[in-house]
Order: sequence, then structure tokens, then C-alpha cells
Amino acid sequence: MFTIGDFARHGRVSVRMLRHYDATGLLRPAHVDPATGYRFYTAAQLARLNRVIALKDLGFTLLQVREILDEKVDTAELRGMLRLRQAELAAAIETGRARLRQVEARLRSIESEGHMPTDDVVLKSVPAIRVAELTGTAESFEPEHITAVIRPLYQELFQRLAAAGIAPSGPGIAWYEDGPRGGGAITVHAGVQVSAPPGHHDALRVHDLPAVDRAATAVHRGPMSQVLTTVQTLAHWIEENGYRSTAYPREVTLECPEDEADWVTELQEPVGKA
Repeated sequence: MFTIGDFARHGRVSVRMLRHYDATGLLRPAHVDPATGYRFYTAAQLARLNRVIALKDLGFTLLQVREILDEKVDTAELRGMLRLRQAELAAAIETGRARLRQVEARLRSIESEGHMPTDDVVLKSVPAIRVAELTGTAESFEPEHITAVIRPLYQELFQRLAAAGIAPSGPGIAWYEDGPRGGGAITVHAGVQVSAPPGHHDALRVHDLPAVDRAATAVHRGPMSQVLTTVQTLAHWIEENGYRSTAYPREVTLECPEDEADWVTELQEPVGKA
């Protein structure tokens, strides 16, 4: 048998932790000296200790750990729990990173207040363009909600184009509109210019995106997660020049290399006289 100190050393835990596990009934000593109260453990108890620590690190409460161990969970089940927890943690990390990117975008917009380069905005007409598209619904126009919908849409779009034997003939074009059920939901259109005839081609809709008589346009360089400053530059220009926005802006992908920092996207916001 091992003293509590030796057992703690072999299990890579603290003596205080072992005492707590004893008090809660999670891991009792194999023997307690009635005269001294010293706790003693066996090497076989390391197996239970390993399970306790693994389950605790997966986020289970000690009460849940005790219930799981009392059901005699096997190694395969523990591995399954680990994989599930890994997926949950990875998703939480990515959510946190996305939130930090949005905070950074807001900070850049705050820093540029008062000196936004509105001279870079161009008012022009946009011709009709034929596109193949897929649509989805985002919870709101917040960047994380749009990104979660539009990226899978584009992946699916290009897979279906390839399956249908249709090659893109121009840039990708994303556009948005309020969802039919209201409540802030957004219908997301993921499109790309094609020269195929209108209609439906293997679950793809090919149609002509109508022309825009007047659009305030600006070129954004960098990832779309950092587009906020460009969007708000457009807003300032529209107001200062006596216009009003009449629709969500289109996003025309001019350059889309592997490194998002080198992306070039033109925002085209339809406007009318205020």
C-alpha cells in the first residue's frame, strides 16, 4: 500500500485533492489506520483516480463523475466522451476567436471615426448579371451568423456546379434580403456569374440578377470579417451626399486567393435620393 503522499505523487494529484475525494466518497482510501487516521491506497486505485481526473477535465461535476463511475463506464465510452468534449471545446474556441475578430473590427471602426476615406466611394450603375445561386437563412445580419451560412453555401454551390458541368464565368456575388418570416432573419444568396441558360440545373437556380440604376460602391481589401469599416464608410457617404440605402449591399468577389488578407471585394449598395 501507499501513503496518501506517495499515492498523490504516483497519480500526479495533490494530497488536498485526495482528501476532498475521500470526503465526497469519490475515492475512498483502501485502508485508514484507526490509531493515526493515516490514509493508505493501493496501486489498483490509480485506475479509478485516472477516470476521476479525466471526467473532471472533460467538464463533468464531481457528482456526475461519481454517477458515471458507479455505472462502471469502460474505456471505449470514456474515449467517446473525450472526442465529444474535444469537438465542443474546438467549437467554443472558434466561437471565441470569431468574437475577438468582430471586436477588433469594431475597434478599427471606432479608431477611424472622423477620418473615413469617403473619397474612395464611387456612384455607378450596375448591369444585370447571370448567376447560379443557392440560398440559406441566417439568424441575423451579424457577421458570425452570415459567415456560418454563406461559407457552406459556397462550398455546396461549387460542388453542384462541377457536378452539372457548369463553369463559373465571372466573380462570386453574395447578396441579402430580409427573411420572409421577419424577426431579423436574413435570406442569404450565394451566387457566381455563369453563362448557362436560365432555369434549374441539378438543384441549382440560374437566373439574371437585375441591374441596379445607382449603387454606392467601395472596394474592401482583406477578410470579410474586417469589412465593417468599409460598410460604415459607405453609410457616411450615402448620408452626406443626400442618398438613402434601398437594399442590402451586394458583395462582389474580385480576388479570392487562399490568404484572406489578400481578398478584394467590391460592396455595391443600391441607393436612391433621400
